[in-house]
Amino acid sequence: MGQSNRGFSEAGLRRLHDVLARHVESGKIPGVVALFSRGEETHVETLGTMRHDGGAPMRRDTIFRMASTSKPVTMAAAMVLLDECRLRLDDPVEPWLPELADRRVLKRIDGPLDETVPARRPITVRDVLASTFGLGMDMTSLGTPIMNAVFEQGLTPNLPEPMPEPDEWMRRLGTLPLMYQPGERWQYQISNDLVGVLVSRVTGQSFESFLRERVFEPLGMKDTGFHVPADDIDRLPTLYAPDPRTGEFIVWDEAKGGRWSEPPAFQSGGGGLVSTADDYHAYFRMLLNGGTHGSERILSRPAVQLMTTNRLTPEQNAARNAMARDNVHVSFGQGQHGGWGMGMAVRTYRGDYAPVGQFGWDGGSGTSTYADPDNRLTGILLTQVGASVPDSVLLMHDFWTTLYQAIDD
Repeated sequence: MGQSNRGFSEAGLRRLHDVLARHVESGKIPGVVALFSRGEETHVETLGTMRHDGGAPMRRDTIFRMASTSKPVTMAAAMVLLDECRLRLDDPVEPWLPELADRRVLKRIDGPLDETVPARRPITVRDVLASTFGLGMDMTSLGTPIMNAVFEQGLTPNLPEPMPEPDEWMRRLGTLPLMYQPGERWQYQISNDLVGVLVSRVTGQSFESFLRERVFEPLGMKDTGFHVPADDIDRLPTLYAPDPRTGEFIVWDEAKGGRWSEPPAFQSGGGGLVSTADDYHAYFRMLLNGGTHGSERILSRPAVQLMTTNRLTPEQNAARNAMARDNVHVSFGQGQHGGWGMGMAVRTYRGDYAPVGQFGWDGGSGTSTYADPDNRLTGILLTQVGASVPDSVLLMHDFWTTLYQAIDD
């Protein structure tokens, strides 16, 4: 694995283009923007259209709903606070999140909500940042009383009703017992939204304003935020969630008048960002550069290393790996990375073409964003076809498979 900056082979780039074009020509992917770089060499592919039925072409500056690829980016706000000693990893969160004091924990994951034991210890900042605070989206526990309660309380995105404003969201969260003891088990999603509330309460600013001031503006991420301003709404494609049975293209979110057309009540660190390929490139390149962008330092090198290194024990990984391995029909092969850092997956073994140490994440709206320190490689693949069907995920797999072949050493 040399640190070569020779970039990519001509034949590899042609193959990558052809594979993307095949997905668009299949009729399953209306349009795609792919941006990838190695060292100082950057390439962009824009194919197809903004809508399933045609319309304007995809462009380099098309704005996408980033879904869960929001997680690696929004986590930077918490890392800034760690760097400034305004948060400490092992501080209890209660002073800022009093709703989470004196937690009760379910006796068993599928049991009634009133059969609980006391939490063994308070929830810490570390638990929240590492997605191990005790509550989360658990695809292996669907239909249990606790998962039903999470949905009924409107604590997750993508429900018919948008999430409530942060104080009400916290109040509802505080009515539920934890699924597991603090620090015991990795769980998805809710912790990343909790990070946003924590940052907002520590700083006395909205989550977005702190992110903008400390991360987006210094990186030149001018198109990144939690909604699309009216002047730019024409740059936002339609988001589809095709019918899994028929494949019919069902509109999940229109640009004009849709969920991202005005500021949301809840700024979701877990899945709320809109952004562009170039904005995300700036962010992941900053991580590859150990926290710097040009002459400006955004995060300390140790903060970046903490985010992009596996946090999970073998026991915690066992649950995550089992979900990826045994629910392939649901995940379409996503999630087999081995590890999780803070806000992102980290590869701890070679499960496909990417090497150990690659970090990043995928989004359910058809987005995939990773960086690889060994190869000085960044890749960003953006569509707006939701993972209700495998098509966008299969496109991601093919993008990464061909991108790694295109490396020319």
